[in-house]
Amino acid sequence: MVEHSKLRFRSDGTFTIIQFTDMHIKNGIEPDKDVQTLAVIQQLIASQKPDLIVLTGDVISSYDTEDQEAAFRRAIADVVQSGIPFAVIYGNHDTEKGITRQRLNEVLKEYSNNLSEDGPKDIHGVGNYALTVAGSASEEDTAVLYFFDSGDSAPESVGGYEWIHPDQVHWYCSESNKLAQKNGSALPGLAFFHIPIPEYEQVWQEGKCIGNKGEEVCCPKLNSGLFTAMLEQGDVMGTFAGHDHDNDYVGELHGIRLCYGRATGFNTYGELDRGARIITLFEGKREFDTRIEIAKLN
Repeated sequence: MVEHSKLRFRSDGTFTIIQFTDMHIKNGIEPDKDVQTLAVIQQLIASQKPDLIVLTGDVISSYDTEDQEAAFRRAIADVVQSGIPFAVIYGNHDTEKGITRQRLNEVLKEYSNNLSEDGPKDIHGVGNYALTVAGSASEEDTAVLYFFDSGDSAPESVGGYEWIHPDQVHWYCSESNKLAQKNGSALPGLAFFHIPIPEYEQVWQEGKCIGNKGEEVCCPKLNSGLFTAMLEQGDVMGTFAGHDHDNDYVGELHGIRLCYGRATGFNTYGELDRGARIITLFEGKREFDTRIEIAKLN
């Protein structure tokens, strides 16, 4: 794990994250819709003034653009220009055609406010990494943010979407244990991935949710045990996914809150008003607040 000094609680003990998801920038097809998407990002960064920006996948629609790298650079331009630290994970549409996750990460490394990492080379995915948040008046770790590459499509023999693999779950447990040993106890944590895990369907069925469910939960058909691992490690308080553009609900299952972001992009399906999810951590507390913020475009 790479140590970062850029993330720190504010003097008032808060740390605010804005989650943009499913931007689907195409940079060519229906350009007015890309303009609207980028206007949402500009407006919400300006109004919310977050401490960290997180892009949780499908930043671009790689299958619907001739120059995937140009589309990606355009998608992140306002985030880069803000100067605010940002982290990216990829979805199932970012590297379907014409570009790899490795190349997208090479682009990200050009920018000083990028905190994204390739992650371990010996496990599934590109972009499994953890970032710690320091205290407002110390260098001690006060919170941790985990990022997972949830992949794209499952093998044809299984069908549906890829799952977060056991080696990624093992990596998470190892990182969690190292941080707990270093800091004397489990740190309050959040986890980000693109494709929701199966427990997102379970929590909805149990009726403990607030928000919209306008489509089925498009999760993997296989459950690789990430939720159980988070429960046993005792650090992750909430998870944040995208992928399903008409879902934005939050539900609590065994003390962990499972949260959808709000789809940000106009150049894709979905009936919900475009916006972002806002997340606020509190220094020294195992709790967080979260809400949806809608952009108000002319």
